[in-house]
Amino acid sequence: MHIGTKLIHNGHEADAATGAVNVPIVQTSTFDQKKRFKEGAHAQAPEFEYARSGNPTRKALEETIAFLEGGAKGFAFASGVAALSSVLGIFATGDHIIAAQDIYGGTWRILNTFYKRWGLTSSFFDATDPQTLKKAIQPHTKAVILETPSNPLLKITDLALCTKIAQDAGLISLVDNTFMTPYLQRPLELGADIVIHSATKFLGGHSDVIAGLVVTKSAVLGRSISAVQTGFGAVLGPHDSWLVLRGIKTLKVRLDAQQASAQKIAAWLQTNPVVSEVFYPGLADHPGRTTNESQAAGAGAVLSFKTKTPEQALQFLGNVEYAAPAESLGGVETIASYPVRMSHASMPEAERQRLGISDTLIRISVGLEDTDDLIADFDRTLRSGTACV
Repeated sequence: MHIGTKLIHNGHEADAATGAVNVPIVQTSTFDQKKRFKEGAHAQAPEFEYARSGNPTRKALEETIAFLEGGAKGFAFASGVAALSSVLGIFATGDHIIAAQDIYGGTWRILNTFYKRWGLTSSFFDATDPQTLKKAIQPHTKAVILETPSNPLLKITDLALCTKIAQDAGLISLVDNTFMTPYLQRPLELGADIVIHSATKFLGGHSDVIAGLVVTKSAVLGRSISAVQTGFGAVLGPHDSWLVLRGIKTLKVRLDAQQASAQKIAAWLQTNPVVSEVFYPGLADHPGRTTNESQAAGAGAVLSFKTKTPEQALQFLGNVEYAAPAESLGGVETIASYPVRMSHASMPEAERQRLGISDTLIRISVGLEDTDDLIADFDRTLRSGTACV
């Protein structure tokens, strides 16, 4: 099967008990175990005992994402950050983590605050240059965290090369695949050990659920994360699991339309006099375009651009009509984010400036509106900012 067919035919097409073409929502906190005790003292424990350790609806989602990513085991969590935090829970005090420097602000925050207090140390490297990864490895380094395209500057990392460097050094490689989803990119096939998603974004696709997903390449890593999931308990509820399952079914048609629109909008933004830079892997002059094309089936539906002045950026965010100035991305509606005040607000200003995350930067998650309407709206809004030059 091609990946578009797998989104629909993944082993959970119909409920075995009723024939329902949607996975049932098993809304329960616990399960009757009478049969277990009738069978005697040596009876095997049932698959489902308590909903924190397992739920049929959540299991369907976990098996679906594992199938789509080509992994051994899948896990569903209460948010993308809960997914990342739970994965980091397999490491110990004194371990060292290397992460790409141009990365989601929530990842930077959890490494530099919560886990830092527990003695898990971290450092950051330029993931566009894999050779810097080699230099960043220390004797107690245990893992590397990658994200491509990166958030919010859409930088591209050579996953096959970086994961090979990690493997040769005995490191576990984690890849945030939120922007691309398994429809466009499957990091486990490129050598990664663990894939993480904020399923709140494109996988859910409708801005109506908060969720995180994890897939491990090996059963051994799966057992480690399973222990954290059950013990830490940041699990996804059955109704939210069902919402993500529903979103996955339409992922192909949504992303096909969204990235086609993103390509057209990015090219148009390059011609706008108010815009100084455009960041999108589908553009001919993007430095990571060739690498992205070698490892992904598209450029995705997220782009960023910089206006010439901060006032123009604020003017755009305050007056745009067909984009919601908001946190998050990946919904059916276009979302315009302001990283310095939103996704990367917790990052120190000096670090943001060093990375190029300035107060002129706007990140756009392109939705399903008509492309020409979005361009006309953006044009009107940006032109109104010319007075701020």
